[in-house]
Amino acid sequence: MPKIKTNRGAAKRFRKTGCGKLKRKKAYASHIMTKKSSKRKRALRKSDLVHSTDAKKVSRLLPSSS
Repeated sequence: MPKIKTNRGAAKRFRKTGCGKLKRKKAYASHIMTKKSSKRKRALRKSDLVHSTDAKKVSRLLPSSS
């Protein structure tokens, strides 16, 4: 059975945490920042976890880290 290739797009967007959950960056933090409040921009800098309903799909794209 051949090895499963890692989806390179997913590898750049997701990381595994120590306990095996998937970490992601928040969306809407790249441009048109002037109309967003400081509080909102500060919150967008923080990372977030992939939701449990999507975690299985994302982990399939990252076989090397599972």
